Amino acid sequence: MRALLGWLLAAAVMLASGTASAHPHVRVDVTSEFLYAADGSVTGVRHAWTFDEAFSASALQGLQRKTDGTYSREELTSLAQAQVESFKEQTYFTIVTANVKQPFAEPIDCLFEYADNRLTLHFTLPLKAPVKAKHVRLAIFDRSFFIDFRLAKEHPLKLVGAPAGCEVWLGRSWMMPSLGNDRDRELLQEASEDSFKEGGANAAVGLLFLVPISVECP
Repeated sequence: MRALLGWLLAAAVMLASGTASAHPHVRVDVTSEFLYAADGSVTGVRHAWTFDEAFSASALQGLQRKTDGTYSREELTSLAQAQVESFKEQTYFTIVTANVKQPFAEPIDCLFEYADNRLTLHFTLPLKAPVKAKHVRLAIFDRSFFIDFRLAKEHPLKLVGAPAGCEVWLGRSWMMPSLGNDRDRELLQEASEDSFKEGGANAAVGLLFLVPISVECP
């Protein structure tokens, strides 16, 4: 069951059933938090990712609903742990940079919440070592654009325990000169799936939709 609910197999089920027929196949609405220690160092990032209804329904197949239409916390926790584990090869689609890219320890606090026919995945990525820097960047993206990560319109990144005076900024991608928009997403839906594979014309198109978040502290 855990393997069935892993990311790649769940996605394969969606594709085979026709639930998702063109890139991107999954939409995720993102809010995140930078976690700070008392000395002002960043200790990790905590995510809350809300998946679209189609993927949520696919991921929940095989789970038993309660009479009130909800799912047990135990089942959702097991599902969340399997889902996060399936993200590991992609470094959890998360980059934290403070002068250099910061490595993560093993994820903790993995939990799914279910509301309004959508699953929200909560999990925390501790840094292997806390980092203290005036400028810290966060980027969440899928290079192949199989997943369309979209930042929340309001407060996509919150600071928990940050020093006084720290500010959050949304910026253009440092990898691409311009950002993608909804029209670009529509055009990509007409592209062949082969073009998104490694070596294809659209293999790195996800970078076009990357919106980095920066934190500046005094």
